[in-house]
Amino acid sequence: QVQLVESGGGLVQPGGSLRLSCAASGSIAGISSRGWFRQAPGKQRELVATVTSGGSTTYADSVKGRFTISRDIAKNTVDLQMNNLKPEDTAVYYCHLRRWGTTNYWGQGTQVTVSS
Repeated sequence: QVQLVESGGGLVQPGGSLRLSCAASGSIAGISSRGWFRQAPGKQRELVATVTSGGSTTYADSVKGRFTISRDIAKNTVDLQMNNLKPEDTAVYYCHLRRWGTTNYWGQGTQVTVSS
Protein backbone atom coordinates (compact mmCIF):
# COMPACT_ATOMS: atom_id res chain seq x y z
CA GLN A 1 0.00 0.00 0.00
CA VAL A 2 0.93 3.62 -0.51
CA GLN A 3 0.24 6.45 1.88
CA LEU A 4 0.18 10.06 0.71
CA VAL A 5 0.14 12.90 3.21
CA GLU A 6 -0.41 16.47 2.05
CA SER A 7 0.41 19.69 3.82
CA GLY A 8 0.50 23.39 3.10
CA GLY A 9 -3.07 24.39 2.27
CA GLY A 10 -4.82 27.39 3.73
CA LEU A 11 -6.34 30.80 3.14
CA VAL A 12 -4.52 33.35 1.00
CA GLN A 13 -5.43 36.63 -0.63
CA PRO A 14 -5.59 36.98 -4.40
CA GLY A 15 -2.10 37.44 -5.80
CA GLY A 16 -0.56 35.53 -2.92
CA SER A 17 1.41 32.30 -2.85
CA LEU A 18 1.17 28.91 -1.22
CA ARG A 19 3.32 25.81 -1.35
CA LEU A 20 1.78 22.35 -1.10
CA SER A 21 3.82 19.31 -0.22
CA CYS A 22 3.03 15.61 -0.47
CA ALA A 23 5.04 12.89 1.23
CA ALA A 24 4.76 9.30 0.05
CA SER A 25 5.46 6.20 2.12
CA GLY A 26 4.84 2.49 1.90
CA SER A 27 5.22 0.38 -1.26
CA ILE A 28 6.40 3.08 -3.63
CA ALA A 29 8.36 1.05 -6.15
CA GLY A 30 7.35 1.38 -9.77
CA ILE A 31 6.19 4.98 -9.67
CA SER A 32 5.00 6.11 -13.09
CA SER A 33 4.02 9.65 -12.18
CA ARG A 34 3.15 11.95 -9.31
CA GLY A 35 1.09 15.06 -9.31
CA TRP A 36 -1.68 17.27 -8.06
CA PHE A 37 -5.36 17.41 -8.89
CA ARG A 38 -8.04 19.70 -7.53
CA GLN A 39 -11.78 19.70 -7.08
CA ALA A 40 -13.90 22.78 -6.59
CA PRO A 41 -17.45 22.61 -5.20
CA GLY A 42 -19.85 21.31 -7.83
CA LYS A 43 -17.08 20.51 -10.29
CA GLN A 44 -15.21 17.43 -11.36
CA ARG A 45 -11.71 16.69 -10.16
CA GLU A 46 -9.18 18.08 -12.62
CA LEU A 47 -5.49 17.76 -13.27
CA VAL A 48 -3.34 20.62 -12.03
CA ALA A 49 0.20 19.38 -12.64
CA THR A 50 2.06 16.10 -12.96
CA VAL A 51 5.64 14.92 -13.22
CA THR A 52 6.58 11.56 -14.71
CA SER A 53 9.28 9.21 -13.51
CA GLY A 54 11.41 10.59 -16.33
CA GLY A 55 10.96 14.16 -15.14
CA SER A 56 8.49 15.38 -17.77
CA THR A 57 5.92 17.83 -16.46
CA THR A 58 2.38 18.65 -17.52
CA TYR A 59 0.29 21.60 -16.39
CA ALA A 60 -3.31 22.62 -16.79
CA ASP A 61 -3.57 25.64 -19.08
CA SER A 62 -5.17 27.61 -16.27
CA VAL A 63 -2.07 27.36 -14.06
CA LYS A 64 0.76 27.55 -16.58
CA GLY A 65 3.22 30.26 -15.66
CA ARG A 66 1.88 30.47 -12.10
CA PHE A 67 2.32 26.98 -10.62
CA THR A 68 5.46 24.85 -10.53
CA ILE A 69 5.66 21.18 -9.64
CA SER A 70 8.87 19.74 -8.24
CA ARG A 71 9.97 16.50 -6.67
CA ASP A 72 12.63 15.23 -4.30
CA ILE A 73 13.20 11.60 -5.20
CA ALA A 74 15.37 10.92 -2.15
CA LYS A 75 12.69 12.23 0.21
CA ASN A 76 9.76 10.81 -1.78
CA THR A 77 8.07 14.18 -1.84
CA VAL A 78 6.42 16.25 -4.52
CA ASP A 79 5.66 19.95 -4.07
CA LEU A 80 3.42 22.42 -5.82
CA GLN A 81 4.48 26.04 -5.67
CA MET A 82 1.48 28.23 -6.41
CA ASN A 83 2.04 31.91 -7.19
CA ASN A 84 -0.30 34.71 -8.20
CA LEU A 85 -3.25 32.78 -6.85
CA LYS A 86 -6.73 33.64 -8.07
CA PRO A 87 -10.15 33.07 -6.51
CA GLU A 88 -10.82 30.43 -9.16
CA ASP A 89 -7.93 28.40 -7.76
CA THR A 90 -10.03 27.74 -4.66
CA ALA A 91 -10.50 23.99 -4.33
CA VAL A 92 -9.49 20.90 -2.43
CA TYR A 93 -6.11 19.84 -3.76
CA TYR A 94 -5.29 16.15 -3.91
CA CYS A 95 -1.90 14.54 -4.18
CA HIS A 96 -1.75 11.72 -6.71
CA LEU A 97 0.65 8.86 -7.36
CA ARG A 98 0.48 6.24 -10.11
CA ARG A 99 2.35 2.95 -9.93
CA TRP A 100 3.16 0.63 -12.80
CA GLY A 101 1.14 2.84 -15.13
CA THR A 102 -2.21 1.61 -13.87
CA THR A 103 -2.72 1.86 -10.11
CA ASN A 104 -3.71 5.22 -8.68
CA TYR A 105 -3.34 6.48 -5.12
CA TRP A 106 -4.75 9.65 -3.60
CA GLY A 107 -4.07 11.78 -0.58
CA GLN A 108 -6.80 12.94 1.75
CA GLY A 109 -6.89 16.41 0.22
CA THR A 110 -5.97 19.86 1.49
CA GLN A 111 -8.14 22.95 1.19
CA VAL A 112 -6.85 26.00 -0.65
CA THR A 113 -9.00 29.11 -0.41
CA VAL A 114 -8.16 32.30 -2.29
CA SER A 115 -10.21 35.19 -1.00
CA SER A 116 -9.86 38.78 0.15
